[in-house]
Amino acid sequence: MASADTIAAVATAPGRGGIGVVRVSGGSLLDMAQRLAGVAPVPRQAHLAIFRDAAGEAIDQGILLYFPAPHSFTGEDVLELQGHGGPVVMQLLLARCLELGARLAEPGEFTRRAYLNDKIDLAQAEAVADLIEAATAQAARAALRSLEGEFSRQVQALTDGLAELRMLVEATLDFSDEEIDPLRDTDAVARLEGLRRALAELRGRAREGSRLRTGLTVVLAGLPNVGKSSLLNCLLGEARAIVTDIPGMTRDALRESIEVDGIPLHVIDTAGLRDSADPVEKLGIERTWHEIERADVVLQLVDARSGVTAADHAIDVQLPAGVTRIVVENKCDLAKRAPARSEAEEGGRRRVHIALSAKTGEGVDLLRAELLRIAGWHGHGEDAILARERHLEALAAAARHLDAGAGQLEQIELCAEELRLAQERLAAITGEFTPDDLLGMIFSRFCIGK
Repeated sequence: MASADTIAAVATAPGRGGIGVVRVSGGSLLDMAQRLAGVAPVPRQAHLAIFRDAAGEAIDQGILLYFPAPHSFTGEDVLELQGHGGPVVMQLLLARCLELGARLAEPGEFTRRAYLNDKIDLAQAEAVADLIEAATAQAARAALRSLEGEFSRQVQALTDGLAELRMLVEATLDFSDEEIDPLRDTDAVARLEGLRRALAELRGRAREGSRLRTGLTVVLAGLPNVGKSSLLNCLLGEARAIVTDIPGMTRDALRESIEVDGIPLHVIDTAGLRDSADPVEKLGIERTWHEIERADVVLQLVDARSGVTAADHAIDVQLPAGVTRIVVENKCDLAKRAPARSEAEEGGRRRVHIALSAKTGEGVDLLRAELLRIAGWHGHGEDAILARERHLEALAAAARHLDAGAGQLEQIELCAEELRLAQERLAAITGEFTPDDLLGMIFSRFCIGK
């Protein structure tokens, strides 16, 4: 067991609801159940009970569930107290649990105990938070697959393959003076190539899944009156931004989130970029540049009737060098042009141009497809791994070590070391080798009660 003390927390979201849950985990909780509800609970059986305070007065009537160790989420004794979901009732019930010897749980402490007691591995623990935070149905399904262990099994298969390969490499070192050659006799080179291919495939699935978690931050930028607010409304499918013919109406950034084929897009409408003496508009323009600095993609809107003007070009050269940009030629209906996607060489770089009409919606599907392409999304939601940044970094590092090992087959000692490092990086994903400070950082981002 990871800990002997007892922890408690409200496990349901803040606010009012039909049902609220207080969760308790720790050592033997039978005495707490008796003193709190006057019952000797049968494992995994619902008990209708009156929860009482120290004076014997009723706090609430609800359901008590008892899960004895090790057959519980945390691997310890667990009580779940289901009452009426009012915040005052929940706080009174939690306070009673604290009076009976529990302490308030830290963020993510229940899940951390499940990990430390070998109920789940670290990747599965992170999937708990990902499932709670999922912004789309695709993300939720991917998080559930990880929680059920699919990602962990893929990583473990690679780790096991590396362990076998390392054994062969070490045998080659041990029998270097003999006539046998374990690497040649067991086709270890082919095994290494197979592991590299499998790792590359897993990295691809993880990169796709990463976008399910984070999505893309898309900033609409350009001169006043080019249709930024109209495009935002078109993407949302409802009129959220005010649209008029008066230049400079948008003074502050307007943020909205949409879903395109399972990928969250965080779309930000901004103030038109121009020289202005209006102090309020100038502040809005400063905020526009601030949003552009943080964007994954900038959609630079221009008027399709005039094309890219000198003023549009002046904006383009000020955009950050690393940001992906798409030139959106809006109002193609007024320009008597058909919607289209094209590429052009501009300033030594290839630029994607999309002609569309935010007013009629023509060509907006081309824009959606381009954003998905930039996100690296191929619509394989059923295969995506909902990876975090640390997973991507570990997979990338393991790939680098495997590549280095493949290049060191003539220097077997160096190859053995690269394989060891690759295995170590993969094992860190599931928590086999994970420093305590990383665990603290991971679980501190969970909600209290989970």
